[in-house]
Amino acid sequence: MRPLIPRSALGLVVLLYLLATATWAQPGSRAGWLAVHEGQDHGGKEDSLPIPYSMAEPADCERGKADIFQCKRVDLLGHVGLPAVGAPQSANDVWGWFDARTGREYGLMGHSLGTTFVDVTDPRAPIVVGTLPTETVETAWRDIKVYGNWAYIVADGAPQHGVQVFNLKRLRRAAPPEVFAPNRVYDGVGSSHNIAINEETGYAYAVGSDTCEGGLHMIDLRRPARPTFAGCFSEDGYTHDAQCVVYRGPDEDYQGHEICFAANEDTLTVVDVSDKGAPRLVARPTYEGAGYAHQGWLTEDHAWFFLDDEADEAINDTNTRTLVWDVSDLDQPFVTGAHFSSKPSVDHNQYVRGELLFQSNYTRGLQVLRILDPSRALLREVARFDTHPEDNAKTFNGTWSVYPYLPSGTLLLNDRNRGLFVLGLRLR
Repeated sequence: MRPLIPRSALGLVVLLYLLATATWAQPGSRAGWLAVHEGQDHGGKEDSLPIPYSMAEPADCERGKADIFQCKRVDLLGHVGLPAVGAPQSANDVWGWFDARTGREYGLMGHSLGTTFVDVTDPRAPIVVGTLPTETVETAWRDIKVYGNWAYIVADGAPQHGVQVFNLKRLRRAAPPEVFAPNRVYDGVGSSHNIAINEETGYAYAVGSDTCEGGLHMIDLRRPARPTFAGCFSEDGYTHDAQCVVYRGPDEDYQGHEICFAANEDTLTVVDVSDKGAPRLVARPTYEGAGYAHQGWLTEDHAWFFLDDEADEAINDTNTRTLVWDVSDLDQPFVTGAHFSSKPSVDHNQYVRGELLFQSNYTRGLQVLRILDPSRALLREVARFDTHPEDNAKTFNGTWSVYPYLPSGTLLLNDRNRGLFVLGLRLR
């Protein structure tokens, strides 16, 4: 467990804020933060309860609305509500899988009871194929990534959960709605907040776990059905999320190295993990107004990194803030500036596809930003879809994550209160 000692004076402010707004709990390694994080208790407001919604039919975005939802250039194609997947308390992460043999597309919908596999090949008629139940207890935190034809699933606040290993090819012959068992459970970790996978190298990185001081727990997936422990990076303590890549950016010193960009609470921590037995800390800069460094993603040229901070909106009383980092020199990354949304919702996950940045910002929903000039933090909103029409409050209601990488261009957006939305982006 990571000690509750802030790494800076600002960290003390954050801790005092959490003390003032939270009932302390300890389901993971961040006692205190988890008490307010993502739906436990936020300033005395109970949130993240299911909100009934049933889509009558697909709805194009016209005059700023699609059905009951505000939108811009995003159509509502399909929806899978929480009752359709066993009536969990809340939904969480979402990822996708393209079956190259059959050409079918699937959404991997996380929720408090497990992971549900949804065929979205016809986005206007999604099919619930089946569910892989949670390995231990119901929990609000579940995260999913894919390597080849295999899914790897972790859960936070769920001791002894491990990493569920699931062969996605089983979906081809499933009899919907099927209840699945995992092919295997990797037990090198118990509870884990998230998992990152570098599909190019075949390594996974469990983060925020009960091992490696909450840092990078490295797992060899090159035999996908039989993951094995590969190493630990614990020098900078707890990691909340990470992206790990074979680096092909401007810094010639690290060309071809496997590099992890980690959101470590109050820093962007850069780690060279090329040698799993001896990973090396490259840099760990902090930034002005740090509240809780949550997640981020690289541009495709590996020159820039977009970081979201999950607590700064509340602590600093700002609208949604996206920090833009220059990572052209990995030894000395720095913030070039920040983009502020027009609304104050809490940010959560974001992913880059080409020149577009797809953000999932809780009560604000999906925002699609065009990356114009990272050197000036110049981003422009070009599309949006708000699954939480009730408000844009700084709570943990609304969307947890977005998946923008299906070959068809179909977008998957998972809302904590209303379930999975299948969307179509129209920029032309």
